[in-house]
Amino acid sequence: MRKSALFGALLAMGALGSLAQAKDFTGEIMDSSCAKMGSHAQMEKEHGMADAKACTQGCVKNGAKYVLFMNGKAYELDDQTKPGDFAGQKVKVSGKLDSKTNTIHVNNIAGA
Repeated sequence: MRKSALFGALLAMGALGSLAQAKDFTGEIMDSSCAKMGSHAQMEKEHGMADAKACTQGCVKNGAKYVLFMNGKAYELDDQTKPGDFAGQKVKVSGKLDSKTNTIHVNNIAGA
């Protein structure tokens, strides 16, 4: 009986430990197409886009998704509504990173 209680307690602690803590991530709200290339430069040139905001919004209209581009890597965002107001801008995203899916579960987005 004592072993099963100990096992249960360890299992519960492991489950709590695996829950990701919310944290802040700073980067640029970019579209998934440009993020694959690492910048907006090529798309802006090819499609005559004026700036990163117009490029991001145009690419999302054409099927791309909003991502957070940080340290040369794109992170998917589970909320595709909030990022629209920050297209092409440096931001701080508060949320939890699911490292298995490379997705940030967004709590809040604010300008950086």
